[in-house]
Amino acid sequence: MSSIQKKTDVILIGAGVMSATLGSLLKELAPQWEITVFEKLSEPGEESSNEWNNAGTGHAALCELNYTSEKPDGSIDITKAIKVNEQFQVSRQFWAHLVNSNLIRNPQDFIMPLPHMSMVQGTKNVEFLKKRLEALSASPLFEGMEFSDKPDKLKEWIPLIMNGRTSNEPIAATKIDSGTDVNFGALTRLLFDHLKTQNVEVNYGHSVQDLTRTNDGSWEVKVQDLANGRIETHTAKFVFIGGGGGSLHLLQKTGIPESKRIGGFPVSGLFMVCNNPEVVAQHHAKVYGKAKVGAPPMSVPHLDTRFIDNKKSLLFGPFAGFSPKFLKTGSNLDLITSVKPNNVLTMLAAGAKNMGLTKYLIQQVLLSKEKRMEELREFIPNAKSEDWDIVVAGQRVQVIKDTEAGGKGTLQFGTEVVSSSDGSVAALLGASPGASTAVHVMLEVLDKCFPQHMNEWEPKIKEMIPSYGLSLSENPELFKEIHASTAEALGLNGKELAHS
Repeated sequence: MSSIQKKTDVILIGAGVMSATLGSLLKELAPQWEITVFEKLSEPGEESSNEWNNAGTGHAALCELNYTSEKPDGSIDITKAIKVNEQFQVSRQFWAHLVNSNLIRNPQDFIMPLPHMSMVQGTKNVEFLKKRLEALSASPLFEGMEFSDKPDKLKEWIPLIMNGRTSNEPIAATKIDSGTDVNFGALTRLLFDHLKTQNVEVNYGHSVQDLTRTNDGSWEVKVQDLANGRIETHTAKFVFIGGGGGSLHLLQKTGIPESKRIGGFPVSGLFMVCNNPEVVAQHHAKVYGKAKVGAPPMSVPHLDTRFIDNKKSLLFGPFAGFSPKFLKTGSNLDLITSVKPNNVLTMLAAGAKNMGLTKYLIQQVLLSKEKRMEELREFIPNAKSEDWDIVVAGQRVQVIKDTEAGGKGTLQFGTEVVSSSDGSVAALLGASPGASTAVHVMLEVLDKCFPQHMNEWEPKIKEMIPSYGLSLSENPELFKEIHASTAEALGLNGKELAHS
C-alpha cells in the first residue's frame, strides 16, 4: 500500500449540510484557498442531512412549542424562539444570496412555503397556546400568526386531524403561513455541485482514520481510500469536523484540551410515512404537538407535509429509539469506544441523571406498529394501519458535558461548536435545530477560527447576509425588508400549489 502525501489550506470532514455551508462561505470569502473534503459514503448528504433522516422543518420557532417555555409565574419566555428564528433568517439570506448570484438555481428543489402550526388539547394547554401567541405577537418575527379554538375554523385548517374527532376535550391551534419545508439533502447536493465548480476537491469513499498535530501547528489527517485500502496523508492549516454523529470520535483523536470531558448519547428515530395519496392530499401544513410529560424535547410529535423529489409526502413522528451506533452506517461499538478516561465520570453522571430518558427510549423501541398507530390516531383519528409504513430516520448524538447550570454529565439538546484555542480545528456536535441554523453556526466557526480575517471579510459577509451583526427582532423594518426579499429570491410567495 503506497502512501500519498498532499497539502491543502482547509480540510472538511463529512459531506453534510454543515461542511457544504462552511465550504460555500469560505469560497465566497477566500476564493483562492484550497479546500479538500473527505466523505466516507459514496454521495453527499447521506446521513443526518438526508431528507428521509430529518423532519425537514425550517426551524424558525413558529410551531415548535419547546422553544417557548412557561416560567413559574405563568408568563412565557420567548428568548429561545427569537434566537432560533433569527438564526434561520441568516440561513435564508445566505441561500437567497446564492440564488441571486446564480451559484445555485431552482430554489424550489430544496425549499417550499408551508404553513407551520402548533396544536394542543386540554384546557391547560389551550391556555398556554393563547399566552404563547400573545407573547410572540410582541415580536415582529412572528407577525401573522393566528389562533383558533373554533372547531369549524380548525376543520378548515386541518381537515385530516379534525375529521372523526369524537373527544370533547378542548382543542386549539396556531397557524402562520410564512413557514417552510426544507429538503436539506437536496440543498446539500446543490451546494456540493456548486463547490465542485469552485475547484473544491471532494473525495467520496474516503474514511478519516486519525488527526495529528505537526510541529508547525498544522494538522496531518490520515485518510483511507475505501476502494483500494490505500492510506493517504493530507496536511492543512485548518480542519473542520462535520461528520454528524461521527464527529465525537474524530474530535477525541485530535487530543485538544477542549475535547476532554465531552460525551455523546445516541438517539435514533423512526417516522411513519403515508402511502395513500388520497390521505396525503388532505393535509397541508407542519403541525407540531406538545411532548408528553417526562418525554425529551426531541420527541415532540408532529404531522408534516413534506416535498421530497418534487412529490408531496406525509410523515408522522418522530418515535425515538436507541441504538449504540453514532451514525446510521456506524458501528455497534460507537458508544462504548467513545468512553475515555477523561469523560467516563461525565458519562456515568449522565447515565444516573437520565434514567427516565433511558426508560423512555427503551419503551419507544419496544412499541409495536399498532401502538405507534394509536399515537398517530391522537393526530388523525381515522388513520388506517395499511396506509402507513415505517421509515428509520437518522441517528442523533446528544452532547453530554459538565456545565455550571446542570452540573456533571448534563445532556445538551442543541448544536454545539467545539474548537481549539488557536482556531486550527473545530468540530460540530449535537442535533436540532442543526441544519436550519447551519449558516449562523458556520459564521460562528469563522469567528472563532479566523478572527484575524473577520475585519477584511466583514463587507462581503454583509453583502451576503445584510442583517449580519444586527438583531432583526430589534429592527422591525429591516426584518420586513429582508423577509420579503428572501421570500422573493427563494420563490416562497405562494408557489407551492403546483407541487401539491
